[in-house]
Amino acid sequence: MKRVLVTGSNGLLGQKLTQQILHRPEVELIATNRGENKYPIKNGYVYEAMDLLDKDRVAAVLNYYKPNVVIHTAAITNVDTCHTNRQACWETNVDATAYLISLCEQMGIHFIYVSTDFVFDGLDGPYKENDAANPVSYYGESKLAAEKLTQQMKGNWTIIRTILVYGILNDMSRSNIVLWAKSALEAGKPINVVNDQWRMPTLAEDLADACLLAVKHEAKGIFHISGKDMMSVAELVRKVAGFWNLDESLINEISSDSLGQEAKRPKKTGFILDKAMTELQYQPHSFEQGLALVNDQLLGIRCR
Repeated sequence: MKRVLVTGSNGLLGQKLTQQILHRPEVELIATNRGENKYPIKNGYVYEAMDLLDKDRVAAVLNYYKPNVVIHTAAITNVDTCHTNRQACWETNVDATAYLISLCEQMGIHFIYVSTDFVFDGLDGPYKENDAANPVSYYGESKLAAEKLTQQMKGNWTIIRTILVYGILNDMSRSNIVLWAKSALEAGKPINVVNDQWRMPTLAEDLADACLLAVKHEAKGIFHISGKDMMSVAELVRKVAGFWNLDESLINEISSDSLGQEAKRPKKTGFILDKAMTELQYQPHSFEQGLALVNDQLLGIRCR
């Protein structure tokens, strides 16, 4: 039996981890997040309200439960928010992570840090785990700083980088690109989509599975986790339109420069997944399979 504490358990990845752990009797879950628990099932695990910026609370929870593993999913991930509110970004993404790492060091806890493709500049994707990081945004800088702290940790650590996570929950506090595109096109709204950024979108279930494979294998090091398929953001949205038979004429392809965003995005990321497939036995869904799973879950939610 492994006791796993998850930060950010109300988020998309956090709730998918809860869902999967509840089907794994060999794992005991301590779910944590600020505020109330949003996961619809309340039995079979422990939930603790925990603000990562409250050091006393964080230390009390870890000292009380003494987990074997911490999966750190909580972060400010909005690139523009990080650009404009740098202090909050750094406090959450770096300082809070540094304190968690120090506690995990002291207690001999395996620390699993969820990072991002935005640690790369996007000039030479897809990337291997040992390719040089060079973020072009403050968000990417904050995540890379936390990665470096993780790598300096004395003890067992894992960094799981991922790309453009999508999926569906009963209670979505924020959207993702698949749900945003589907909702806008269903409402008949024209949308602008960039055609000069390329990604490998990641199904939330696949990312949760990879985190738990890292727990199972006590994996150490950096692992790249994403979907199988490389595509432009515009192509991604067109695939969403095609899957749900929505009007593609509403999709207006534009360049990144025309958006005038202050926070830069890498042009082409993507991951080479060989290491995760070999060492973790990671097997991602195709994008079409992922959309089919999201559709099944949407139908299930509507039937309740």
